[in-house]
Amino acid sequence: MAARKNVMRAVKVFQFGGPEVLKLQSDTSLPVPEENQVLIKVHACGINPVETYIRSGTHAKKPALPYIPGTDVAGIVQGVGEHVTAFKKGDRVFTLGTISGGYAEYTIASVDTVFSLSDKLDFKQGAATGIPYFTAYHALFQKGSAKAGETVLVHGASGGVGIATCQIARAYGLKVFGTAGTEEGMNLVLKNGAHKVFNHRKEDYLAQIKEIAGAQGIDVIIEMLADVNLASDLQLLSSGGRVMIVGSRGPIEINPRDTMLKGSSIRGLSLFSASKDELRECAASILAGIEAGWLKPVVGPEYPMEKAAEAHKDIIHSKGALGKMVLIMS
Repeated sequence: MAARKNVMRAVKVFQFGGPEVLKLQSDTSLPVPEENQVLIKVHACGINPVETYIRSGTHAKKPALPYIPGTDVAGIVQGVGEHVTAFKKGDRVFTLGTISGGYAEYTIASVDTVFSLSDKLDFKQGAATGIPYFTAYHALFQKGSAKAGETVLVHGASGGVGIATCQIARAYGLKVFGTAGTEEGMNLVLKNGAHKVFNHRKEDYLAQIKEIAGAQGIDVIIEMLADVNLASDLQLLSSGGRVMIVGSRGPIEINPRDTMLKGSSIRGLSLFSASKDELRECAASILAGIEAGWLKPVVGPEYPMEKAAEAHKDIIHSKGALGKMVLIMS
């Protein structure tokens, strides 16, 4: 029906604010692909914490209003613009980004952010692949210089990026420690590549990590909540250890001296600032992981489009992440 009328349902933001500013509209014009663009019928779209910061107006990236959120979708190609030869109508695909927004029944994406979706994964898993796995690879290897044999601690390992990091780090020969806040989350982390898991709600969990890491310490920490954990992360690092900041919700006070004796470093990262070459390398690794069978996105809570606002509340306030949160279109 939507395609015949050239309109579709989409979740739009007309003003920055709380989750309630996400409005489902049923009369949004169907986007039309221009050159080097692909039109996708969206089956599922990943929900990322960064989308809540952008929606609230507190992120450095402020799209022009109104806009449709959402970057990593999975679905079927409906049409292509000029010069697109890599995809045709009917192909199963997932994306790392969209131009017109992913919380919609149809979206437009630039051809260089569209990838073939293997039959080994369903659409929900496809929507849980883009941002989490590219971020994990980018953080571990391109920014964190992780090497086989090193120890990585994934601080907040039960969410989309955390599980992706555990799977990739394990496959590449690292010793993997993870933290989670619930029993269910801890089990999920162990099932997805971690050698050891710790409950970050327990008071003594840092002491436990220190004891198991031994005098050597942790080589790389992938940090999802730097405003809570960064100061204690610096105590856990090995000589030359690195903290990769994937997520933070505010400021924190640290003692810079904690970096001096060990020659440790803190790096922030965002896929928004990754180069095209870096993204190509990420893609090659991720597609190979899917093919080999060890890369298996874990889908967490699922929401229909009508409940996008609820999803945005839950991704920030849930007791503990369990896989990748997705919005389901069909």
